[in-house]
Amino acid sequence: MNKSKITESEWYIMKVLWLESPLTSKEIMPYLPTTVEWKENTVKTLLSRLANKGVLDYKKEGRFYKYYPIVTEEECRNVESKHFVEKVFDGMAKSMLASFIRNEELSKNDIEELKKLLEDKLKE
Repeated sequence: MNKSKITESEWYIMKVLWLESPLTSKEIMPYLPTTVEWKENTVKTLLSRLANKGVLDYKKEGRFYKYYPIVTEEECRNVESKHFVEKVFDGMAKSMLASFIRNEELSKNDIEELKKLLEDKLKE
């Protein structure tokens, strides 16, 4: 996967393909949220962009192309997270984490999980 982040619209497509694949553009359509009113050509355009970004691939079956992801959702999240931290927090993950902790409702369990993640990071 190249380091290009995927757009909000492309995320819709990828979430479908991570759920079930391979699928044709037509088979993807029913999985899209009802708020998305795309024509099949729009889905095909997005699939083409995602293939160019190295996020998915396809195989030809008869007249149809069946698309499938070649990167995991976590890999895409990692790229997106890095772009977000760079753009909003000038690359400072500590500032992002501090903002998140200050502004989000966290349960005791959430705090314990975050604490464990930090402790594990210290051990690395």
